[in-house]
Amino acid sequence: MSDIARAVAFYEGRLGLVSLRSAPSATIADGSRIYASGGGPALNVYQSVTAGKTPATLATWYVDDIDGIVDELSSAGVEFVRYEQLDHDSKGITERAGGGRIAWFQDPDGNTFAVEADA
Repeated sequence: MSDIARAVAFYEGRLGLVSLRSAPSATIADGSRIYASGGGPALNVYQSVTAGKTPATLATWYVDDIDGIVDELSSAGVEFVRYEQLDHDSKGITERAGGGRIAWFQDPDGNTFAVEADA
């Protein structure tokens, strides 16, 4: 993220992730957060000048109820990305090749994440 305060607002406020601890990031004393997911540390978010520079999906959360998760995140103000080359349902969920479903969203810097389910 380009700004750790904005990151905290998004990851904790919108996604509802629990911060396990803060830590330094390069020259910024309190520039990163370690977030819990699935019972342990899973995601390190840190302030960086290269935030949002890659079009790749940076992380995917595998979930049992993708519809429920997408509804919950949408209610919290998370917007799901729709790609022109793919078909999306009304929630922004796409059928995945080989079965399953996936939906993508971005943080305020444009870093891309996904939620995905096998059913």
